[in-house]
Amino acid sequence: MAPGSGAGMITVDTLHVRSSVTAAYGAARAVERWPEWLPHYRWVRFHEKNGDGGLVEMAAWRRFGPIPWPTWWMSQMTCEDAAPRIRYRHVRGITRGMDVAWDFEKTANGVQITITHEWNGPGWPVIGTVAADAVIGPVFVHGIASRTLAGIAAQAERTTR
Repeated sequence: MAPGSGAGMITVDTLHVRSSVTAAYGAARAVERWPEWLPHYRWVRFHEKNGDGGLVEMAAWRRFGPIPWPTWWMSQMTCEDAAPRIRYRHVRGITRGMDVAWDFEKTANGVQITITHEWNGPGWPVIGTVAADAVIGPVFVHGIASRTLAGIAAQAERTTR
């Protein structure tokens, strides 16, 4: 799927982090601690938790200039330690059906973290895909994911030092 193709939205955020893969993956996996590290997160709560993830509710702020806009979603989180990779499948909220993958690739001097969001948009007749491609993906998803990635990178770098 390509953005704007009418087949769905894909957003990709990537960042090189000067930390170990273990530190970066550990920070990304510790979602319950995100509100401590990431000021744009309002809360993160597990409704069901197991050894490799669970059902997690998240809420964040997306700023529009001086105005904070509240966002909320619930996801099934799955951690793949061997990869390492973290997957989310949004199961509630406006982004229901969105698939998210956090991938961690070792580099010569750190780790490359990539967050990929794929979604066919909300189930709104006619405008759902356009809303996803033009507003929800680039404004909300990228706006929150890029800040989350930067905050997790900073935490991983602090842990590595």
